[in-house]
Amino acid sequence: MKRTYEEINAKIQRGDAVVMTAEEAIKLAESNGIEKAAKEVDVVTTGTFGAMCSSGAFINFGHSEPPIRMKRVWLNGVPAYTGVASVDAYIGVTEEREGNGPPYGGAHVIEDLVSGKAVHLRATASGTDCYPRKDIDTYISLRTVNQAYMYNPRNAYQNYGVATNSSDRTLSTYMGKLLPHYGNMTYSSAGQLSPLLKDPTLRTIGIGTRIFLGGGIGYVAWEGTQYKTTPPVKNDVPVGPARSLAVIGDLRGMSTEFLQPLTFTGYGISLAIGIGIPIPILDEDIMRTAVLRDDQLFAPVFDYAIQSRNRKPIAEFSYAQLKSGSVELFGKKVQTSSLSSYYKARIIADRLKKMIEESEFMLTRPVERLPEERTQRALDVCSREDVL
Repeated sequence: MKRTYEEINAKIQRGDAVVMTAEEAIKLAESNGIEKAAKEVDVVTTGTFGAMCSSGAFINFGHSEPPIRMKRVWLNGVPAYTGVASVDAYIGVTEEREGNGPPYGGAHVIEDLVSGKAVHLRATASGTDCYPRKDIDTYISLRTVNQAYMYNPRNAYQNYGVATNSSDRTLSTYMGKLLPHYGNMTYSSAGQLSPLLKDPTLRTIGIGTRIFLGGGIGYVAWEGTQYKTTPPVKNDVPVGPARSLAVIGDLRGMSTEFLQPLTFTGYGISLAIGIGIPIPILDEDIMRTAVLRDDQLFAPVFDYAIQSRNRKPIAEFSYAQLKSGSVELFGKKVQTSSLSSYYKARIIADRLKKMIEESEFMLTRPVERLPEERTQRALDVCSREDVL
């Protein structure tokens, strides 16, 4: 069985494409088999909603009178990076507001912009002949700025490690609060709904792939940072952190329903982002991985008390086990909890399904595939000669 993007898009335009969420496709494959399911289904939709720290937005504020070349910028008191042009800035979601007060960072600024609020802009400059102004204090919104688009260097991680803690004290991490003596485990994945677990070698996901991003439309722009293809594989799917995506999309059209700031006590700020990716069923092989269940998808467990990049997995569990609420580790029953929302992931997969069924979302063939082989380098303290 073979089909093409053109054939699927033609069916979408006619309104007769068969689109199922990954959950629905799993049930169909279980009852009818992979071969029949592949013949019946044109597109499988996926979804994930969780913390994606490597995210942010580019904003062009427009020129003031007289013009200013902004050297330093604050948005609601949060520093933004300005080393790109005179009135361009990049606000990262983990950047925090200067001074005291409740936690507030770049993630909150982006949420405020998307929700239609006014954001305080303060900028300073040294002043030049062509940009004489030295400071500005004003307000902006999505209505007043020129471009405002999200560009996220690393989103939609393909699998991730489970966190636990063997030490005798509580650890505050980006994986949440980890209780002492293996008191709990946290994980962050939608499992059987997670986009990159459904197409593990990224046959259909590449540069130019149209996606659901933050409630609006986005695109895969490049391989994500820390992209790698070397983790061990089980059921054709990496066990542990592997591929990731760099994505881009206009903030206009996004929704705070799918962009929500997070504060991790003792660690910092992040942004929960909703991403959905359609998987075109081009052949049976794609359907075979698209319908993998939680009990067929596995994640490694890492002890965060070991403060080293070289810590090794101490166990491995399926997402079915993790989602059950507890697992047995070293003879001890350990509570498990997810930092990502399966409830929201399900909403995203269903929302994307409806958009495709109503011909509001067409599939795009990748302009170029992402790397089939990539290792991840480490940062060592080196001399100049060592790195040349």
